[in-house]
Parts: sequence; structure tokens; C-alpha cells
Amino acid sequence: MGWVHDVNAKVAKSPVGRWFRLEGSGHPRERKGSYFFTELRAGIATFFAMAYIIAVNSSIVADTGGTCICNGGPDDPVCDVNEEYLLCAAEVKRDLVTATAAISALSSFCMGLFANLPVSLAPGMGLNAYFAYTVVGYHGTGIVPYSVALTAIFVEGWVFFALALFGLRQWLARVIPRPIKLATSVGIGLFLTLIGFTYSEGIGLLTGAQATPLELAGCPSDALDPETGLCPDGAKMRNPTMWIGIFCGGVLTVLLMMYRVKGAIIAGILLVSIISWPRGTSVTYFPYTTVGDDAFDFFKQVVGFHKITKTLTVQRWDISEYGAQFGLAFITFLYVDILDCTGTLYSMARFANVVDPVTEDFEGSSIAYMVDAISISIGSLLGSPPVTAFIESGAGISEGGRTGLTSMATGLCFFISIFFAPIFASIPPWATGCVLVLVGSMMMQSVVQINWRYIGDAVPAFVTICAMPFTYSIADGLIGGICLYITINGSVWLVEKASGGRIIPPNKAEKDPWTWKVSGGVLPPWMVRLSKGEKEFWREDPPLVTESASDVPGKEETAKTSSKDSAREKPETVGLPSHENSV
Repeated sequence: MGWVHDVNAKVAKSPVGRWFRLEGSGHPRERKGSYFFTELRAGIATFFAMAYIIAVNSSIVADTGGTCICNGGPDDPVCDVNEEYLLCAAEVKRDLVTATAAISALSSFCMGLFANLPVSLAPGMGLNAYFAYTVVGYHGTGIVPYSVALTAIFVEGWVFFALALFGLRQWLARVIPRPIKLATSVGIGLFLTLIGFTYSEGIGLLTGAQATPLELAGCPSDALDPETGLCPDGAKMRNPTMWIGIFCGGVLTVLLMMYRVKGAIIAGILLVSIISWPRGTSVTYFPYTTVGDDAFDFFKQVVGFHKITKTLTVQRWDISEYGAQFGLAFITFLYVDILDCTGTLYSMARFANVVDPVTEDFEGSSIAYMVDAISISIGSLLGSPPVTAFIESGAGISEGGRTGLTSMATGLCFFISIFFAPIFASIPPWATGCVLVLVGSMMMQSVVQINWRYIGDAVPAFVTICAMPFTYSIADGLIGGICLYITINGSVWLVEKASGGRIIPPNKAEKDPWTWKVSGGVLPPWMVRLSKGEKEFWREDPPLVTESASDVPGKEETAKTSSKDSAREKPETVGLPSHENSV
């Protein structure tokens, strides 16, 4: 397909190619392996991996009842059977379908356009559950009403923006010890894998248990014991949708990727979805039940736009009645969002190989954090819980996405989904489950770069890796790893100081170096350039040209003898399969 290569070359040489630093653009920091059509394909792959959020987020948040008022009386205090309330809640759910697609489109597009990162955004899965079931509560039985919770999210977004503008958020990401940052990428990979194995967004291979934390499942969801949530022994591994997902969405996708077939991930998702759409089969996504009939009626609409009527700009600014509860919700959203988004953005940037090996920061970090912050506030105006970077962006990166064109393509797909929500909201979870497992396996590459020789680095990294999937939380994994790192290495530092440097671990020299004085300082680069009086302070500094040892006469032997130490001391970036030969 010569015309594809011709278009790739022409786009690369255009102002668009230089802005996004495509290969062949001539930009000093062009991203190797980035081609126009590859970026578009990667964006579509990310969208299909994230499309479930349209249906899942709207379903979860609609459980709050939104702005609906419950008048069920003492016989029905939470309006479980009140027809008027349930009709209102159904309208709220349709509002949230539009809101979810709209804010995902806007935030992802802006992330690509301004930050030039292949990372897409959407309402966060963990955050929406906390918002729905802890803050607002089922049918409004939580600590604050829906409108007050949205006010907390709106304020949180602007606090985020201030932290990002003055570099504090970027500094936080850069000051995290290297073993923890490397472990974050691996932990998120396992977290993705666990999601892919579950029923809610995966193939249903695992389920929660009582005697053990997890147990083998694989039975149809209607066969699960209603009390224990377990599969009967005779029904395990007999769910046809699971096998369709494994072979058509998993094994076939892997084989296609091995042979460098273009759009392998998209092909797997589409094949499973098409198999699952017809009714009357054992693998249908639309069974003959009340829920199935409703889902199929929505699916048959194909094209439809729903105007937001009940969740648009419903913030309540008089919060005096809920002062303490408002503060609690605000602080919780703030710290969870900082840890979740920081960990996800950094791991995705490392996965895309756009992390600076000197500063250990990623390109466009200031703008990326500010885009995320503004998107949080805009999302709250639409009625959505906090927006965050999605780990499913790894699906697009694995397809070759390296630039912001990937997330812009994802944003355009979300925009289209506003009008085709019945189709895109009908992608079954077993169609994307194995893709999440596949992406998780690719993110494991960082594990070999962790410093396993020094136990003070190894144990905190290991805890970070394990805690993320086992607690089902990126934030909890980061907290556990950072706290353990501080405790262990802080104790070693105190003992060393108290003993005058006489008592130290025998192999402390093998420890990865760490300092809070990160390269470039706390202030963001634009503020540093402004303080120096540069008129074009918004322009990035040119890349540093360093001289390799092999270029210096007489230094070959020195380079050879110090190669092991330099490999340990210098941060590395995760390598990805080359996409130069596939467009």
C-alpha cells in the first residue's frame, strides 16, 4: 500500500507532523515509529478498549438517583419501587450516557492536541464507585447530595490546575523513587489483567470467594450462587462467552499481532462483539430478560442523541449545611485523583517510551496535568464524577501509538459515540477482557529494570506491584509502596547517621540513588525560563546533545568497565515492539 506510506510521509513533513513530532518531521525530538495512520489506528484501538465506560459509568452513577427527589414514604424510604423516582433515574442514566461520551471526547482530544501524549481520559472507574456508593450513596443515602458532591469535584479540578501550573504535581511525580515508578507500571499491568479476568469488565474467569480471596469461575453469570457469588463446581469453565473471549478476543489477537497484522486488537474486539450481538444464542449479549430486552431496544436505535436535562450545571454552592462532609469528599477526591492520575500518566508515558531518562519526567507533563484538571471541572458541570487518565490507553500504545494523534482519534471516536451510543455501549465485556490481559502482559516489561539486588528497593517495589491488583486500587498500591520505602530506607539513614556511618547495609552501594532535589527543580520549565527573562518562555528548551563514550578517543576501555554501573544508575525506558513496518 504505497499510498499509505506516501500520506504518512506528507503528513510527517507538514506542520501537523512537526507539531506532533512524527517520524520524518525533522523535529529534534521526533518520536521514532510514529506514523499518521498508525496513530489513527492506535486511537481507535484505545477507544474500543475504553468504550465500556459509556455504559458502566452511566449505570454506576445513575444508582445515586442524581437530582431526582425520593417521595417513597416510610414504606419505601429509598424509592426502590417508586415508579416516578425510577423513571426519573432512568432519565438520569440517559443523561449520563451523553455526559460520559462528551467529557471523554473533549478531554482525550485536548490531551492529544495540547500535551501530545497517547493517553486518553474518561471518568475513572474507582472514583465513580466512590462517588456513587460512598459520597452520594444509593438513591441519595450518602453523606452529601448529588449536587454538593459535584461542587466538590468542580473545586477539586481547579485546585488540581493550580498544583499543576506551579509544578507541584509534576514534582510529586518526579520525586517518587525510581523502584516505585517502575513497579507502578507493572502493578497497573496486573491490575488490568485482574479486570480482564473478572465478570464486570472481563471474561469471567475469576470471582471473589470467602475461604480464599479469589476462586476459579467461568460459569454463566446467572449460575453464580446469589449468596456467596461463587460458581457451582459442575458449572465452572463452562461459560461459552468466556471461551469466545479467550479464543476470538485473546488467542486470535495474539496470533495476529505475532504476524504484525494491522489492527489486530480492533479485529479481536469486533469479532467477539459481532458474534455476541444476535439474540437467541448461548453467547448473546441480549438475553430474553427485562434487562436484556431493554439493552436490545437501546441497541436497535443505532443512531440517537439524548439531550442532557437533569445533570447539567446542577452544582450547589451553599455548602454550609454540609461543611465537614464536603471537606471530606473534596480531600478524598483530591488525593485519590493525584495518585491515580500520576501513576497512570507516568506508566503510560513510560510504556510509550516518552520519559526523559535524565529528569524522569515525561514530555508535556505540565500541560497534561492541567488538561486533566480542567477536564475534571468541566465533567462535573455535565454531572460526571472525576475524569482521569485511563490505563486502557495501553491498548492504543501497544498498537503503535506514540503521539497525541492517538488520543485525538480516541476523542473523535467518543464524539461519534454520542450519536451512536446504542452501538458503542453494546460491546460486551468478554470482547475487551482478553485485550486487557494482553496489554497487562506488555506492561510487565518494566519488572526487569527494578533493582532487585538491594532489598530496600526490591521489597517496596514488590509491595507496590502486588497491592495494586489485590486492593483493586492504583492509589492504595502507591501509598503502600511509598510508605514502606520511606520506612525502610529512612530507618537505614537514621542508623547510619547515629552510628557515624559505621553501621550500613553491606550492599548499600547497589541502592538506586534518590534525592528530593530532582533535575530542573520544583518549578516547571516554563517558570524557570520566565525567571531568566526569556521572552518566549513557553517554548521548550532544545534537547541536549551528549557525547557518547565511543565518540571520545581513548575512552573505550573506560566505557566498557563502567557499563554495569551506568546501566544501574541511569534510568531506562520500557522498550516496545517496533511498529516501523506496520502502518
